[in-house]
Amino acid sequence: MSVLIYNPSLIKKSALPTNVLALANPKYKGKLAFAAGETDFQPIVTSVLKAYGKKAALKWLDGIKANSASHVYPDNETIADEVNRGVVAFGVVNQYYWYRMRAEIGRSNMRSLITYFAPHNPGYVLDVSGAGILKSSTHKAAAQEFLSFLVSRKGQEIISHSISYEYPIASGVTTSQPETPFQDLKPYPISIAQLGTGSAAIALLNEVQLL
Repeated sequence: MSVLIYNPSLIKKSALPTNVLALANPKYKGKLAFAAGETDFQPIVTSVLKAYGKKAALKWLDGIKANSASHVYPDNETIADEVNRGVVAFGVVNQYYWYRMRAEIGRSNMRSLITYFAPHNPGYVLDVSGAGILKSSTHKAAAQEFLSFLVSRKGQEIISHSISYEYPIASGVTTSQPETPFQDLKPYPISIAQLGTGSAAIALLNEVQLL
């Protein structure tokens, strides 16, 4: 689930954008952390494209490019760390990066917080970590066994309790961290099929030379 991670010593919660389009507002220049190549950002680009169209999406990406010029990072882990250390005011990550960081460095070392875009805003995106078997695989039986383990109760408990802190899909499994209950989330109404492969998002990111 996409969230805003921010350092309250650098920016107040009330000053954060509630609409994803506001990430391109010039008032956030030098305050925004961004990871253009992060696959978790592609669903947000796809969501913006669906909601506002290509022209608006390209203008928005150009604005983000300008605002994050001094704080472009390779991944969400770096965004979370830089925001937490007070190097940059805020960024967009998936929620589990914050919870994982807190588990790794301890609550006493956390200087950042997380919050959501407005309910049903295109920046408030629920994305899915997919897994599948390559058609070219020569070990399909072993791959299927691994996939079966991933979606089993035990596999989901490992993922949601000690590795990733992502929301689990197995019935009866809950996160070990006090995350917003899944049923209380209010994401933008975009389906997994509409999120697709991310190819449309990658094309836009390439067009504005962010990739």
